[in-house]
Amino acid sequence: MSRNRADGVREAKRMPDGGVAEVACDESGSDGENLLGGNTDVFAHASVLLPMADAEACVREIRDRIRSPAQEYKANHLLREKHRAVLEWLLDPAGPVHGRAHAHLTEKAYLVVQRTVGLLLDDPADAVPLTGQGAAVFGDTRWREFLTAANRLLRTKDGTADDEVSPVAAFFRTVEDLCRTDPGTDAGDVLRRIAGARPRADAYRTRVATGPVLVPLLNPLLPAVVRTASHWSARLGTVMLVHDRQNMLTPERIAWIEAAARREGVALGGLRLVHSRLDARVQIADFLAGIARKIASDELGGRGDPVLTALLRPYVGPESVWGDGRSWSRLAPGTEMPGPAAVINSGV
Repeated sequence: MSRNRADGVREAKRMPDGGVAEVACDESGSDGENLLGGNTDVFAHASVLLPMADAEACVREIRDRIRSPAQEYKANHLLREKHRAVLEWLLDPAGPVHGRAHAHLTEKAYLVVQRTVGLLLDDPADAVPLTGQGAAVFGDTRWREFLTAANRLLRTKDGTADDEVSPVAAFFRTVEDLCRTDPGTDAGDVLRRIAGARPRADAYRTRVATGPVLVPLLNPLLPAVVRTASHWSARLGTVMLVHDRQNMLTPERIAWIEAAARREGVALGGLRLVHSRLDARVQIADFLAGIARKIASDELGGRGDPVLTALLRPYVGPESVWGDGRSWSRLAPGTEMPGPAAVINSGV
């Protein structure tokens, strides 16, 4: 790494010809496909580019400063108010990871809308007016009902009891109800077009019912890994991702990630799994993922801490999946709203 004398920011340097940089990754906020009824409203995927010795020194420094007897430190240790100084030190421009770390954020409710309109209308850009106006036009309660129905529609596991209506019927009943009360808005226009797309929803549920789905539409991890590889590859050339073990990252899905990266022209040399306790670099990624998720969630909910949000801002990836304009202007000022990403081809 080199220090930029103009602004003091360490920057990743492109590897020499034939060299492969190892980038360590971890996530926070994974609730599977239950994006509306889980414990978190934000998913964060973090990555760091650190030599093992630097990462080990960083973990030692954090332990020396916090002095908890815990065997394994997690982000919650740094997020405690009594350890605020340690958290600020870690994220500070003069700290150990500035310029060498990245956080891809996903606003879960927006992901539900984006995937729904992408499936039913092809163009995920239709998620923008729907998300931007939904709660204001229809009210928080009814908008939440729509999101919940959409989440259920796209989940690969139905879980419908005998006395319940199907996910398709429940979803379109909610859509039709909102259409009847729309005063004439862009959001209402999107919903009316969705109301005419029931055959696509039926076809999707039929495909889901025929067998296991390799890449569920509502799981944010796999596309986030591809975005992470793209971020570092653009700066370093070929990269190898080293990721904390995660049940979602089966050999088949790792192969899908590598193939998706190749289709996008990303120089991903591979992805291997390790246990975070055995790799200090992954521990640092774990810290950053949990910290980024909490700070972003607070900002999304209107509870943001201006100091912490400002410290997180340099790490936030511009391709994050985010639909709330107010919070995004604080999390990543100086950039436009993230463009609507293409719906990942999951094969369903």
